[in-house]
Amino acid sequence: MLRILAVIAVALTLSACGAASPTKDATRNWSVERLYKEAKSELNDGNYKRAVSYYEKLSARYPYGPYARQAQLEMAYAYFKDNEPASAIATCDRYIKLYPNGENVDYAYYLKGLVSFHEDQGLLARLSDQNPTERDPQSMRDSFDAFQELVSRFPESRYTPDALKRMRYLVNALASSEVNVAKYYLRRRAYVAAVNRAQYAIKNYPQAPALKGAFEVLVSAYQAMGLTDLKNDAERLLELNFPSKAAPADKQKSADKAAAASQS
Repeated sequence: MLRILAVIAVALTLSACGAASPTKDATRNWSVERLYKEAKSELNDGNYKRAVSYYEKLSARYPYGPYARQAQLEMAYAYFKDNEPASAIATCDRYIKLYPNGENVDYAYYLKGLVSFHEDQGLLARLSDQNPTERDPQSMRDSFDAFQELVSRFPESRYTPDALKRMRYLVNALASSEVNVAKYYLRRRAYVAAVNRAQYAIKNYPQAPALKGAFEVLVSAYQAMGLTDLKNDAERLLELNFPSKAAPADKQKSADKAAAASQS
């Protein structure tokens, strides 16, 4: 019995050792060209985790040269497509730091902005039932900053036109976020807080269409607080920046009356 138990113990030990033995890496002897080719193939097929695995091995074994540079960008894209925004942004930042004057650094800025942009895409609609003061628009700001860096440094880049379009969207989205917070405070009768958020939106996003709501918040808040002069000023600014539809007709009537009077 003791001999049998000893045999079983030895067998279990050998089995455990075998299970703990590291699996042989099939890519161990691959060249940089083959690693890149396999990674690119997996990326094109939508196998993003496998692509990242190959890109990581390539970067670790061959940290210099054109394949290493390109692998960083494509790995960032693979992270982005695999819903790993933090890793995608970190990889873009690493590329920008290592190759600040690289020929594709404009794409790194663009991809960084795109990752943050998609992270908050449709945020206001998806979170419409959430307390607006709890929403963090930081991803939108990060996206705007990355696109702005691209536009400033590389105005002739092929990615700049799309970045400019997204920046215009982001400005209005950020303004909308502030206006929604102001409206929330207005509903809660926190009038001073509503005024402060509305004024912040007007100051920081002066061209945003969403500012119509900011001026409306000012009018309502000042009226509720009995500040008639400030309310009237806010109404004038609202009409100046967002003329009502009736305003052109009224102006035309006045012009017609003036013309008739001059002819009589």
